[in-house]
Amino acid sequence: MSISWSMSRNMFKLAHISDVHLGPLPSLSIQELFSKRITGFVNWHRNRRKHLFGSTLDLLLDDIRAHQADHVAVTGDLVNLASGIEIRAAAAWLRALGDPADTSVVPGNHDAYVPGSYEKSMRAWYDYVRGDLAPPQWPENRHIFPYLRVRGKVAIVGCSTAVATPPFAASGFFGARQARDTVNILRAAGEAGLFRVVMIHHPPIRGATAFYKRMIGIRRFAAVISTGGAELVLHGHTHLNTLHWLRGQMQPVPVVGIASASQGPGSIKPPAAYNLFSIDGSPGAWELRGERFSLNRAGDAVMPESADIFAP
Repeated sequence: MSISWSMSRNMFKLAHISDVHLGPLPSLSIQELFSKRITGFVNWHRNRRKHLFGSTLDLLLDDIRAHQADHVAVTGDLVNLASGIEIRAAAAWLRALGDPADTSVVPGNHDAYVPGSYEKSMRAWYDYVRGDLAPPQWPENRHIFPYLRVRGKVAIVGCSTAVATPPFAASGFFGARQARDTVNILRAAGEAGLFRVVMIHHPPIRGATAFYKRMIGIRRFAAVISTGGAELVLHGHTHLNTLHWLRGQMQPVPVVGIASASQGPGSIKPPAAYNLFSIDGSPGAWELRGERFSLNRAGDAVMPESADIFAP
C-alpha cells in the first residue's frame, strides 16, 4: 500500500470523528448518581462543560458534509454518563446525522459507564453498530462485535472495547473471542480484495494513554492485525490527534487517533477535529490519503490543518 494521493471516480471518502460527548448533561436522579456516575458528574461540572460544546460538533459535521464524505466513522463516547436520557438523545443525534448505512459506530467506555448501560446503548443504537449480515432486530444473548460492513471497495470492521469499570478507571477490554472473530473477518475481507478499516475506541498502542485508561488486550489486538491483515486502524479515547503504526502482514499499518469532536478552543487538549481519508487503488496497490480539519482559534469555523497526516 502506498500512502499517496490520486483522484478517480471510484475513490472512497471516509470521515472519522470520535468522543462526541453529547451535552449538556441532563438532570439525574439521586438513584442514577448513586454509582460511578457521581465521579463523572463532578468531572463534567468542574472540567468538561467548560470546553465541550455542541456548536463545535455542528461545525465539524457541516464541514464533513461540504466535503461530501461517503461514510462517517464514529469511534465511541457518544455520551458522558450513559443515563437513559443521554442514550436516547444520542440515538436521535445519530438519526439526524444520516442514514445508518452511511454511518458506522463503535462504543467507548463512557457508553458503558455503569453495569447495564452498554446493553442499553447498543440496543438504542443498533442500526449503527450492526454488520451487513446481522439480524435487523437486536439479537438477544448474541455478540454484535466485531461487525463487518462493506461499502464499495472498503470493508469496515467494528470492534468493541467498551466495558463498565470501577470509579476512577476508564480502561477497555479486547478479549480472545472477539480477537478470533476479527481475524476471520479480516482474512475474508482481504481475500475478497477489500481495503480493511478497523474501528476501535481505546488506542491499541502501548503507552498511548495513562495506565488507568489503557486497553487490556493490546498484544492480542496487535496479533490480530499482523495475522488477519488491515490497511487502516481508527480509534478515539485520548482526545488527541495521533499517528502510530502496527506491524501488518506485508507492511506497517497506520493507527490514527483524533481529537474530541466537541472540544472547544482554549483547553490543554487540541480543538475539535476530524480526519478525512481518501481511499483508492486496488489490492497490492492501495492509495491512502489522510487530511485533518480542525476548529480554528476563534472557535467559529473549521479549517484545513494537515493536507497529509502521514507525512514524516
